[in-house]
Amino acid sequence: MLVSHAHRMLFVHVQKTGGSSVDRLLSEHVADVQRVQGLPGARHAKLRVALRQHPELRDYFVFGFVRNPWARLLSWHSMIVRRSEAAEANDFVAQRLAANNFWLRVASDFPDFEDFVLRGTREIPRLAVPQLDWLRAPARDADFIGRTEHLDRDLAAALGRAGLDLGPAVRLDQRNAGPSRDYRSAYTPQMRDRVAEVCADDIAAFGYEF
Repeated sequence: MLVSHAHRMLFVHVQKTGGSSVDRLLSEHVADVQRVQGLPGARHAKLRVALRQHPELRDYFVFGFVRNPWARLLSWHSMIVRRSEAAEANDFVAQRLAANNFWLRVASDFPDFEDFVLRGTREIPRLAVPQLDWLRAPARDADFIGRTEHLDRDLAAALGRAGLDLGPAVRLDQRNAGPSRDYRSAYTPQMRDRVAEVCADDIAAFGYEF
């Protein structure tokens, strides 16, 4: 979670929605941007937690992004598999993997994407948490929720509402975007229906379809 006090702006980073790209862009182009410290969940802290600990942020412009749930789960699993494989030859990646219990468990217990969807969404609580849960707080929801599917456009709109214009030359570096293939090809009907069940709140709220 990043904050700019000069622009009274708070960015809520939902996992696997392009947030790392937004983090980098804001850190490079907004002079006073900084991470909100001491929050459970760290960079992926939820809005309600941040406002509980920092009520002075309640009147800031709050924004974040959501992603098609089927594409998001595939991207999440693919990232962990890539990092697990890279850890064999890269000590830095190995250290990061060893320090992340979630990544370790997925890499060891759910190396197959089908198992990750069908069993992981039942056994790993965070996989079943709606993306909306990061962007809502009692009596205070995010002011702007963009879509990863058109990240550049929606980020420009969000920053415009915060009074920031970074110019047309600024483009997001989506280095963790995940597989380029159509996510649908990775799903069986049973897997598709499981995600529809688990992510029903996000699907209803944002109109996502398989």
